[in-house]
Amino acid sequence: MELWHVLNRAVHGQDLYMDDLDRLRFIHDMYEFNDVIPSDSNAGYRFKSKDIVSPYIQERSEERLVEIHGWCLMKNHYHLLLSELVEGGLSLFLRKLNVGYAKSFNEKYDRVGTLFQSRTKKILIENDAHFNYILHYIHLNPLDYLPGAEKWRERSHAGIHSAKDALSYLEQYRWSSYPDYAGKKNFPSILTTSLFKDALGNYPSALRDYLADAEADMGLMRLE
Repeated sequence: MELWHVLNRAVHGQDLYMDDLDRLRFIHDMYEFNDVIPSDSNAGYRFKSKDIVSPYIQERSEERLVEIHGWCLMKNHYHLLLSELVEGGLSLFLRKLNVGYAKSFNEKYDRVGTLFQSRTKKILIENDAHFNYILHYIHLNPLDYLPGAEKWRERSHAGIHSAKDALSYLEQYRWSSYPDYAGKKNFPSILTTSLFKDALGNYPSALRDYLADAEADMGLMRLE
């Protein structure tokens, strides 16, 4: 099995999602377009509430194109962690997802033209170190929005001042797969958690330990 970190962002740095209903639209698309058969009903559906725990369900086949092992929606880009289930499934899924979401976004906002900056970037996870870190990396992205944690990417993880605050923020950030990994039902119908739960055991504990180590690194830097 090949595992891919996939990401794309909106053109000219603009927001990819204008509100939470747009985020629900994208999550709905991740479900509906993950199917070997075409989908004709997607563009016409309009979300009227953000108080749902699963995407709006359409009739679909049982054959998916990819497994989604992790995901995160940011203001102007997205991250997905995918493995292919059928030959050519990864490219087909991404094409359906990007084109379908762009179509609905342009219709909603009376917009024309390209929505995404470029072709979707696909990074193959090729070694154990990358595998052990990649889901953490995807789930840590929302710390960009937590005051005091914006520099979490810095060497030695020097941007984490409080592991407790960071973990609490990630648990409350609805637009990623972390709440489902943490046992808080969010959007379980689009997600496959078994790969990382089997590899890392108790995933919330693994992330908690990672953040605690990062906070300890920050403490050591203050003493130097």
